[in-house]
This record gives sequence, structure tokens and C-alpha cells, in this order.
Amino acid sequence: MAQGPPPPSTPVELLTNKGIIEEPFVNKFWGPALFGTFTFIGVCVSNWFTRRPVFAGIQKHIILSGTAAVIGKFVDDYRAGYLAERDAVLRHYIELHPADFPPFERKKFADVLEPWVPIR
Repeated sequence: MAQGPPPPSTPVELLTNKGIIEEPFVNKFWGPALFGTFTFIGVCVSNWFTRRPVFAGIQKHIILSGTAAVIGKFVDDYRAGYLAERDAVLRHYIELHPADFPPFERKKFADVLEPWVPIR
């Protein structure tokens, strides 16, 4: 069985990444690749609708796909910054109000599940 990081015991630990979780390799290129691919397909579809060969004007495909990939990178960076700032605000609020966020209580499935009673 795979061994992962231990489960968090406090709400603050949910919002902190102490180097336990590494970002997957694919995540670095997912946004730019997605933007570039959809733009490439969009240019092909636009050529098809104007009754031109699908790959006509290949320079247009290359330039627009590259530009879209750069825009995708900026969107990914902006989103990562926004989420980091949001987590920092939430973490700060939890640190200021510890009484509102008690530590988690570990429960077993036997405590959570209710007995099953068939309906007849």
C-alpha cells in the first residue's frame, strides 16, 4: 500500500505545505499546452469553415499557438498567486481565531455509519 503524508490534525495544517506534497511534473506544462492545443485546433477549424486546406498558413498556426501558450503560462501563474494569497488569508484568520477551529477528532467508520435497517 502506498505511504502518503500523515493526515492533518489541525485546520492550519490543511493550509500549509511543508514540502510534503510536490507539484507533479505535468502541472507545469498543463495550462500552456492546453491553451496552445485549443488554439491550434481553433485555427484548423477556422480554415475548414473558410473552405481552405486545414493546415494552410502554417505560420498562423505556429504564431497563434505559441502566443496562446504564453498566455496560458501567465494565466497559470496568476491563478497560483491568487490561490496562495487566498490560503495565506485563511491561514492568518485561523491563527487569529483558534477557538473557532478546534483540532480534528479522528473517527472510525463504525462511529460514522449508522446501522442499516431495511425498509419493507
